[in-house]
Order: sequence, then C-alpha cells, then structure tokens
Amino acid sequence: MARIADLVAYPLKSNDGVGLDCAEIGPTGALRGDRTYALVEAGVDPDEASVGANGGYVNGKSEPALHRLRASYELADPADATPTAVTLTRPGRPETGAAADEHRFALPEDGDALAAWVGDYLGYDVDLVREPDGGLPDDRVAHGPTVVSRATLETVAGWFDAVADATEMRRRLRPNVVVDDCPAFWEDRLFADRGEAVRFSAGGAELLGVNPCQRCVVPSRHPETGDELDGFRETFIKNRRATLPDWTESDRFDHDFRLMVNTVVPEAEWGARLAVGDRVTVEGIEALDGALY
Repeated sequence: MARIADLVAYPLKSNDGVGLDCAEIGPTGALRGDRTYALVEAGVDPDEASVGANGGYVNGKSEPALHRLRASYELADPADATPTAVTLTRPGRPETGAAADEHRFALPEDGDALAAWVGDYLGYDVDLVREPDGGLPDDRVAHGPTVVSRATLETVAGWFDAVADATEMRRRLRPNVVVDDCPAFWEDRLFADRGEAVRFSAGGAELLGVNPCQRCVVPSRHPETGDELDGFRETFIKNRRATLPDWTESDRFDHDFRLMVNTVVPEAEWGARLAVGDRVTVEGIEALDGALY
C-alpha cells in the first residue's frame, strides 16, 4: 500500500528544498509556494526565458556554481512553502572576488538585495523574479507535484559508487513527492499513452499523472559542489533499460533518460492538501484534455 513518505518544496528555484509535513495545492496545481522565486539573467523576461542551458534562467543547468549556495527558509505557513525570508550561504569565489558570506533576506522586500548578493557571487548581474500564484516550474503545462518512489531513489543511487544514498539522489532529482511502501519504478504506473492520464488519489486529493520526466544535466552534478559525475547519463540509460518494469510500456517513454512523473491537478482539487503518511492509490486511466500534451 503506497503512501507519501516525503513532501519537498523548492521556494527558490534551483536552490535547496524544504521538507513539509503537509502541503496545500495552490493555483495551477503546484504545491503552494513551490518555485515562487527564481533567478534569471539581468533583464530577462521569465515568461520568455527557457529553462534549458543558456535559456535565461540562472539554474543548475546553466550555472554549476549555484549548487554551492545553501538556502534555508522561513515559510508563510506550515502548509505553504512561500518564503517570507531566505538565508543564503555562499563559499568564497576567488575568481570573482566574492568572499564567503551568509545573509538573511526578507521577501519580497529584499529581492533586489538578494539578486545583487547572488550576482556578486556569480560574477554577473541577475534578477530575482517572483510568481506568487503558480510558481515557476520547468514544465509549464503539467504544473502539479512531481512524484518518485523511495525504492527508485535507492535503486538509482546504487548504480553509482559516488552517490552516497537515496537522500543524495533525491536532492539530485528534486521531486516534490516521495512515495514509500512500493517497489522501484512504481511511479511509472502513473502515466499512460499520449492523450491519456492516470488518475490517482493522495489522501483527499486527486491528481493526474501525465508524463515521465525527461532528465537534464542536473542529476549528474553533486548537489553541494556542482561537480559532474563522469558517465552519469550513459550509466543511467544502461541501467534504466536493464531494470525497466513491464508496466512502463507507453509511447510517452520514448527514451531511457526519463525518471519521475509530472502531474496535472484538476482545478476542483486546488486547495486540497497532501500530507506525509497519506495513502496513494491508482484509480485508472482516462482521456486527457487535448491542451495538455
């Protein structure tokens, strides 16, 4: 019987997450407060930017030095990850002249100061942008919580001698919901073919699983140093294919560098809450609105 083991939100996109006991689903279906803030290159419109490398967002894909920042948050509410303040810690960077430092920024009022502080560390100007309603997720269609199983994290961590454990793999993959009491790759049950969705319940909320997440360079990088693990993609693909369950069959799974599931939350479920310990139950496959994938 699958259940929610961990809930994690990322109030400042591409920075450390924060664990939650309970999380409310906000407008557009994201966990409330998840990716509320993001860093972009100075002058970039976040609505026009791409989350890919060199797409305008200052994220782990484009800026390995971002991994060396540590973030802790003060939240609006135990079930709302919108940060009212963030404390950032940065190491020294002799190449940019930035000294090691720790600073607390109240949000949103200290947003410009935060951007200047991070820009000083990186060596170029950045802006802090804010989307208080739906956040700034990578997937602009399927805004819902991303889902993976703890057994998957443990299995994939075991593919790499340099990855310490499932917790490190979670930090590399950055899911919102970790499910326990189920086998590795159980989350692959939460997507079907194109044009279809898998309805599943988590506590009192119902979500639609739609797409296996295409991975990028970020999981190959150490979550605290940004150092890249040589051969990560090749090892991942080889082992993903070798361990692929029968239930992963889907025309959405069109290559082996996919892991974790993107979801959509129907509007009627906005405001519902997910909590650690909630049962997760697959309800069935249904047609998906043509506007979504």
